[in-house]
Amino acid sequence: MTKLLEGKTVLITGASGGIGRAAAIGAAQHGADVAINYAGNDAGAESAVAEIEALGQRAIAVKGDVAEPETAQDFIARAVEAFGKVDVFVNNAGICPFHAFLDMPVDTFERTMRVNLHGAYYMVQAAANQMVKQGHGGAIIAVSSISALVGGEYQTHYTPTKAGVHSLMQSAAIALGKHGIRCNSVLPGTILTDINKEDLADEAKRKYMEGRVPLGRLGQPEDLAGPIVFLASDLAQYVTGAALLVDGGAFVNLQ
Repeated sequence: MTKLLEGKTVLITGASGGIGRAAAIGAAQHGADVAINYAGNDAGAESAVAEIEALGQRAIAVKGDVAEPETAQDFIARAVEAFGKVDVFVNNAGICPFHAFLDMPVDTFERTMRVNLHGAYYMVQAAANQMVKQGHGGAIIAVSSISALVGGEYQTHYTPTKAGVHSLMQSAAIALGKHGIRCNSVLPGTILTDINKEDLADEAKRKYMEGRVPLGRLGQPEDLAGPIVFLASDLAQYVTGAALLVDGGAFVNLQ
C-alpha cells in the first residue's frame, strides 16, 4: 500500500474511540506518527496508542477537555515535544446529548457549544499558529456533520455547532492560505459510534435510518478514515475550503 502520510505528524482530538480513533489508526497505516487528545477514556486511549505503535509508528495520548482554551496549547506543545512538528490537525472531538428544544437545559446547550464549537476554534487556532511558526504549511481537517446542512428535532443545540465548524474551515482556509495551510471539512452522515448508540438502540428507528441511505447501511467510523487521510495528504494539495460528504448518499436522497 502506498503510504500517503509518510513522515508526517498527525494530531487528532477526541480519538480514544469512534471516528477519531479510526482516523488515528488510518493515519498510522499511511505512515504518520500520531498524537491523540481524549477527554476521559483512558483504556481507549491506551489501546489506540498500542495499535498505532504495533503498526510501527510513534504515538502519544494527551488527556484534556477541549472546552478549556489551555487544553489546546498543552496538546500542541506535547505533540511538538514528542515529534518536533505538526503537519496535520484533525478536529474531531464532539458531543451530542439528544434533547428536545423547548426545555433544553442551559447547561446542556452551553456544554455542547463549548466542546463542539469553542473547542474547535481553540484547537484549530493553536495548531495553525504552530504550522505558521514552522513555515512549511500543513493541513487542517474538521469533522463537521451532515447536520451542518439539515436539521434534527433533538439536535437544536448540536446542528448549529456543526454548521459553525464547517464555516470555521471555510474562513480559516482564506485566513491561512497564504501560509500554505489547507483547511477542509468532512460531513459524515449517521455513523455508528457511542454518540448515537442509545438513539439507535430502537431497532425500528435504525431500520428507518438505514432505509434512507442509498448505499443501504449506516456508516462505520472506518468509513471516515480514507477521506480524512486523502484531505491530509498531498493528493489534496489544491483542495481547501471544501466540504466532503461521507454519508452513503443520505443527503441527496430527498425523494
